[in-house]
Amino acid sequence: MSAYLTILGFNSAIPTVNSSPTAQFLEIDERCFLIDCGEGTQVQLRKAKVRFSKINHIFISHLHGDHCFGLPGLIASFRLLGRETALHVYGPKGIKEMLETIFRITETQRGFEVVYHELEGYTSAKIYEDNRLEVFTIPLNHRVYCNGYLFREKPKERHLNMAEISKYPEIETCDYQNLKSGKDFVLSDGYILKNEVLTTAPSKSVSYAFCSDTRYSEKILQLIEGVDLLYHESTFLHDLKEMADYTGHSTALEAARIAKKARVGKLILGHFSNRYGDLSVFTEEAREVFANTFLPKALEPVKIDL
Repeated sequence: MSAYLTILGFNSAIPTVNSSPTAQFLEIDERCFLIDCGEGTQVQLRKAKVRFSKINHIFISHLHGDHCFGLPGLIASFRLLGRETALHVYGPKGIKEMLETIFRITETQRGFEVVYHELEGYTSAKIYEDNRLEVFTIPLNHRVYCNGYLFREKPKERHLNMAEISKYPEIETCDYQNLKSGKDFVLSDGYILKNEVLTTAPSKSVSYAFCSDTRYSEKILQLIEGVDLLYHESTFLHDLKEMADYTGHSTALEAARIAKKARVGKLILGHFSNRYGDLSVFTEEAREVFANTFLPKALEPVKIDL
């Protein structure tokens, strides 16, 4: 299975003609997730040709408007499109009150259940799990309570070595799942066939870490160690580090330092201040520390399993 990230918006607080506030669409193993939902997310989803019905889980990092003001409208559109399945919303404590107040005042009706998963812890926690994937919070250091999110595939099944398996008539089709799960096979005479003889190594599991908004914090290094792809905010260049610290943000150089120390596969920068017209200055600064750094390209799917 493949994993793709589509960045819908990567701007900081104010939208521009060519960029929208933070929102991302992530697809892993046919599971679809929306990460943050800034203003204009619905339009960006339409441009990316994403079917709204595919989105059942939405993860909101924090309750600043450029990360959540698109959410009430998106939920209202779900109703107009005839949604009936439950929608799971993960975000800071207070997100339920915010949304339900808007729905009450605007008399917005819903034909489906919104299941709220309110977060308030300051240590990483597993907040989603199915048979293929886990999602963990990444506590961040912003001006308000804020979490990043780590999406990690579980270890995959081993591949059957049919050329070797065919040598042993005792191994039947009903035994294949045990072999894929890593179990040895015991022949009728008691001889143990080692699993590594009958199977080959599984495909690599992929991982993605989303970190926005945050000051530079090495506390996240252990959580994001070795991820295939890291999205890390870089609101300013390093000559404005004092402003970054004051406003609860990072510089491009700091994002690169995090990527290097965590030994990630690839770094994408984002959440740029509108003071910068030419965004190439961000990669120029970051690549001095971490060469595999890139700018986001809105609506262009990025393959995660590098």
